[in-house]
Amino acid sequence: MNEDELLEQVASLVRNATRVVALTGAGISTESGIPDFRGPQGIWTKDPKAERLSTLQAYMEDPGLRATAWRARMEHPAWTAAPNAGHRALAELERKGKLHALVTQNIDGLHQRAGTSPDKLIEIHGTLREVVCMSCDERAPMEAALARVRAGETDPPCRTCGGILKSATISFGQPLNAGDMERAVAAAESCDVFLAIGTSLSVYPVAYLPAAAARRGAKVVVMNAAPTRYDGAADVVVRAPLGRALPAIVDLV
Repeated sequence: MNEDELLEQVASLVRNATRVVALTGAGISTESGIPDFRGPQGIWTKDPKAERLSTLQAYMEDPGLRATAWRARMEHPAWTAAPNAGHRALAELERKGKLHALVTQNIDGLHQRAGTSPDKLIEIHGTLREVVCMSCDERAPMEAALARVRAGETDPPCRTCGGILKSATISFGQPLNAGDMERAVAAAESCDVFLAIGTSLSVYPVAYLPAAAARRGAKVVVMNAAPTRYDGAADVVVRAPLGRALPAIVDLV
């Protein structure tokens, strides 16, 4: 089956669906200039030590690592990136009344900037755009903390209790927000089409969502540049670039 036929097959599934749920991973943001983690040019592929910055225990125990993490946050490409055609296509799918929920593993905020409604979006791995105190749970805009770093603080503490500040993202060794995970599972189990987009489906428990959808009878579509662990069980697998494939599908819906 050629690419056009595959995209029409996906569009047909979406057209005939009552509730569509999408799961997006880092692959949808690479066309916005944000590198993924495990791809050939991924952050952790090129520098395995960088994964330590996302490990909670190391972050909490090592002030030097926290200083490195704050410098990395200042330089994160999310601050200058813009939503691409894939992000905008999913927002358009919502406007067409088809997208029931969008679960994203991304922390870059590009789905919101593309127009996805906050009530449809589940940021399952948190957001880079806020900080949280690991002692008192107070949250604040990331920009305020980055301003302190630019002013000379290498590891700015919480101004309320003096605790350690971290981006409001989920690190390795840190549990997911239970409410967000419950919403994601409920969405997957109630949909009739599940789109896994730009994700390697290798990070659990989020990687269980396609199987949860399939168990309830949903059709599962995998759209990713590289093979995933779920390809063999998917109803349709699309390898085309997301910035081309997603708008084409949505135009056909």
